[in-house]
Amino acid sequence: MSATLSPAGGEPDGCRYLTLAQAAAELPGRPHLSTLHRWRLRGVRGVRLRTCVVGGRRFTTHRWLRDFRDATTAAAAPGATDATATAPRRESAIRRAEDELARDGI
Repeated sequence: MSATLSPAGGEPDGCRYLTLAQAAAELPGRPHLSTLHRWRLRGVRGVRLRTCVVGGRRFTTHRWLRDFRDATTAAAAPGATDATATAPRRESAIRRAEDELARDGI
């Protein structure tokens, strides 16, 4: 059963709060609860699942799930860049170059 509070914005379409366990049970493939926590914390392709805390419990909505699905689908499109994957690679390359310059005394 969904909570009856409405998220900010008051739009009726898809705006009933769902616990993350409820959301996982409704998603295709029934992902594990820890997967939804990973989506909200680390995200997928630079996109995080929107959630909120009410009374110490974490919730999402159908609308936020759809937004997450649409954004991750768009990020997976050919030609889209994965900022979360390229930033660490870039930083690693910069560190290697700086180390090489330091070894050469430059």
